[in-house]
Amino acid sequence: MLSVPPNPRSWCALVLLSALVTLPLWLLSLPAALLLGPMLAAIVLGVQGQRLAVPKPFYSLAQSLIGLMVAASISLPLLSHLLADLGLYLAVIAAVLLASSLLGWQLARGPWLPGTTGLWGIYPGAASAMVMMAESAANADVRLVALMQYLRVLLVALSASAVAHWAAPVAPEPSAPLPLDLGGLVVTLALALALSWLGRRAALPSGPFLLAMVLGALVQLAGGYQLTLPPWLLGLAYATLGWHVGLGFTRSTLKTARRALLPMLAAIGLLMALCAGIGYLLVHFLAIDPLTAYLATSPGGMDAIAIIAAGSGVDLPFVMAMQTLRFLLVLLLGPPLARFLARRLEGKTPLSGG
Repeated sequence: MLSVPPNPRSWCALVLLSALVTLPLWLLSLPAALLLGPMLAAIVLGVQGQRLAVPKPFYSLAQSLIGLMVAASISLPLLSHLLADLGLYLAVIAAVLLASSLLGWQLARGPWLPGTTGLWGIYPGAASAMVMMAESAANADVRLVALMQYLRVLLVALSASAVAHWAAPVAPEPSAPLPLDLGGLVVTLALALALSWLGRRAALPSGPFLLAMVLGALVQLAGGYQLTLPPWLLGLAYATLGWHVGLGFTRSTLKTARRALLPMLAAIGLLMALCAGIGYLLVHFLAIDPLTAYLATSPGGMDAIAIIAAGSGVDLPFVMAMQTLRFLLVLLLGPPLARFLARRLEGKTPLSGG
């Protein structure tokens, strides 16, 4: 049985502040307003010392619902088209991995971050995985790895949402809402609950998201079943994800990182610029839509990019194919690359204290 989250007053304050921050973003038609508003509200309360955390079952369920949202956009002709361009995806992802490895190497060589912290902190698209793997590294400060990873997630979400708003300022005409398929909603919720449970048991980073995206697509393609995901349900999932990311920012982590914050921001900004440059090459040489290329090459987080892409009218399967493949390759190649580079830096010792 799920327990009620502690600190009910703090949760009420978080919900109220989230609504107040989200409303102007929503009125501005900013993509992912329902993600960014709760995320910014959670950062404010987290930095002020409110000790809150989204319970894992709720966070896993939110990941599953977002994965099912992506799955709902996948079709057989589209999969055939994506497989035909597999070489393109791998080339782009290799370029992003090379850029992040070089940036991490420079951070680790410099005086700003302890040990191999910069190597684990810069890899894109697998924030929770890199934090967990850094815990087993003898020469990395896990607190700074977590801060750097979630700073990247925050800055990418903010910039991608702003770019999406600028690139597509005219919102599409809203279509008449379809009547709610109550039976379909029950089946979809049952599927999301089952996949979120399986994802947690699988011990795979972002397991609920990945399982829901893959198995949800199989259910839809093989069984001809249309997933039912009303906007209010997705809105709750977006807010849960925003709270999870935002509450990771606390006063103690910021205090620990005060002298490393500028190098972190510079490295993240440079990585985002390099990824945007790769996106420009896709536009220039392959005539891919600029916003689609930008979101496809943005350095994570994957679930946040899925939300922004879904509300921006871009080629969502192309974006998510690129993001998912990169996520998997970062999981496979990121730790060996970090350890390989770390062996070249064995003389460097971690900082202690703040």
